[in-house]
Amino acid sequence: MKAIWIGISLFFLVPATLFAQKKNKKEIETPLIDPDSSGIVSNKLLPTTSPLLLFDEQSKKEKKKKQKKKEKKNIYFGEKTHRARTRQVMRDQVQYTLFNYTTQSHKPDPYIRDIYWYDTKEKIIRTKDFDAGKGVLLHGPYERIVGDVTVEKGMFYYGTKHGTWMTFDSRNVLLDKGHYNGGWRKDSRTTYYDADNKTIEKMTPIEYDLMEGNYFQFYENGQVAVVGEYQYGEKVGLWTEYWDTKNTQAVRKREIQYQEKAFTKNVRPYIRAEWDKNGNLIYRNNLISNQ
Repeated sequence: MKAIWIGISLFFLVPATLFAQKKNKKEIETPLIDPDSSGIVSNKLLPTTSPLLLFDEQSKKEKKKKQKKKEKKNIYFGEKTHRARTRQVMRDQVQYTLFNYTTQSHKPDPYIRDIYWYDTKEKIIRTKDFDAGKGVLLHGPYERIVGDVTVEKGMFYYGTKHGTWMTFDSRNVLLDKGHYNGGWRKDSRTTYYDADNKTIEKMTPIEYDLMEGNYFQFYENGQVAVVGEYQYGEKVGLWTEYWDTKNTQAVRKREIQYQEKAFTKNVRPYIRAEWDKNGNLIYRNNLISNQ
């Protein structure tokens, strides 16, 4: 009788154990993802070395020499382009956008906030999240016309504003004239570690005498040290500091959260998280972890 009772007990115990094992296995296979669990980030997510400024004084001299030669039709900055246009009706007025684009493969400058590209499916011009599989970079002359008046005119270099850009009102009166170098306003400030201006220390975006756009600071070896954004002279969004790993990998050191939009009242910046040199989380704001 005792043997029979033991057999019955094992019959119910074994399936229950197997069920528990399957449940535990399922829990292991679908873990919760904690974005702060590691400070190590993919190099694809951010620039890890300082940029090569394409439009320095030497390149400007070479450019002037090339401009003396007669340029072929639809070839800009040595790149063959195609012409296109879009048409929109806004407030009973027809707006045309005339532009050139390149089909050549080119990686956009990761240091520039606004990259202009033409979404070939939606038939619109975008400034964010360029996808080579969905569109092409604007490259060459650009003109926006409302009614019969040109309201904006300029030149693009692989999706970035370049050269002189002008905007006009409905009476063709000049409202603004800006000068760009590969997406950077000429007023923007770049400081260097060396006297030869080859090793970049900081890149501070300036527009209309205010800091506006993406800010970068580098270690002397060229690795990114700080990344953030300015709006109307104020820090906004998430600013990230990185450890100096001698360009072996990108490891977050600290994240500081600022206001999402400039001039937001009653918003104080706070440290969101911190990591050690190995990418191990050492501090996280409790407000974030409880969300």
